[in-house]
Amino acid sequence: MLSRLFLALALLLGGTGLSRAVHVVMCGGPALRQWEGLRIQPDRHDNWWANFVRASTIRIAQIQQQDPAARITWIVYRPGYATRGKEDGKPYTRWIADLASKYKIRLVWVNSADQAIRALNSSPRFHGDKVESFYYFGHSNCYAWMLDYGNNIMAVSTEWIHETDLNRIRRDIFTPQSDCWSFGCYTGGRMSRRGVRKKSRSRRGCCRAQAAPRWRTAVPRLWPRRVASDQVE
Repeated sequence: MLSRLFLALALLLGGTGLSRAVHVVMCGGPALRQWEGLRIQPDRHDNWWANFVRASTIRIAQIQQQDPAARITWIVYRPGYATRGKEDGKPYTRWIADLASKYKIRLVWVNSADQAIRALNSSPRFHGDKVESFYYFGHSNCYAWMLDYGNNIMAVSTEWIHETDLNRIRRDIFTPQSDCWSFGCYTGGRMSRRGVRKKSRSRRGCCRAQAAPRWRTAVPRLWPRRVASDQVE
């Protein structure tokens, strides 16, 4: 009985050498139709509510295909989907929770940029676990990830992670060769230069993390094609 108790404590504390890689996917929120409808036609790009959700599930499926036992944390900015769901009359937050259950991953709802950073820093929940990959899907510019954009105010972000906030992301949670990408507009223009070696190259749409992860020259196509259905696979 006592030996079982010690075994349970060891598993809880991660002291059995069973530590595994952790993969983190962060998902920003969509704009509201009422604001997108005021743009000129060529600039109306954020129409489908699940642009970033579907990109996330594609990446999650890729990770699980490579490692069915992978520990995956999905950080999602909840207010954007709550307000868009109210506007569209659809239970988007429930659908997202259902997707997390379908893929058997850990869903972490956040309501602010501060919460998103804390969620990322605490994603390795067991001693010895390290973040092997990090992917961001959402609105952005060359200076910041915009968890909210065009939701509360047209063409304005009220919750963002600025390039100067990358210093708040703990380096010690990443593996030495961690693979970190930002699938957001223009982040490769400046954010790629934060905390990386001088010989590193950057390209539009890709961002190296503060922990100087391994740089890849080929980017898989994760952006979803336009679909007619509201549902997400």
